Amino acid sequence: MGQTLKTLASGSEEKKIKEIGPIVEECYKQYIAQSSDSTLTSSDFYQAVCQTIEEINKQLGSSQFRVPKTATLKEAYEKHHQGKGRSLTKEEFHKILEEVIVDTGLTGFAAKDILFYMYGVPATALLIKQRVAPEAIPNDIFIPLVTSATVYLLAKLNKI
Repeated sequence: MGQTLKTLASGSEEKKIKEIGPIVEECYKQYIAQSSDSTLTSSDFYQAVCQTIEEINKQLGSSQFRVPKTATLKEAYEKHHQGKGRSLTKEEFHKILEEVIVDTGLTGFAAKDILFYMYGVPATALLIKQRVAPEAIPNDIFIPLVTSATVYLLAKLNKI
């Protein structure tokens, strides 16, 4: 699962990969390994992938992966599942999830939070400064200072 998810996860990459691996394995055991290939329908498989992505999003916190489209998932399933008469292996499930996550990308509150904090906090601080003490600190120094403090705070909170 390694390299692709490593580039998508924010924060400490090795820590994120160690968190994602057991989640995928647990979801595989819970949703895929219990059913044989003949009882695993496409809707069951889609549900398993959605539940896995939801669990990954819960664990990662700031990184939010989108749920894949049905056509994308079906294409990845047909590409990676070689034995039609046998059940899906753990490696095939990993490859399918990796391809689907790369294709769908990131979304969610984390991206919105970053944009909100990166632009909203410095703008609000500037408005407050202009009302309270417009001549105390020059704007050329104040705006980069507030932006840097915001980035530092986001980094400490593992939002970026």
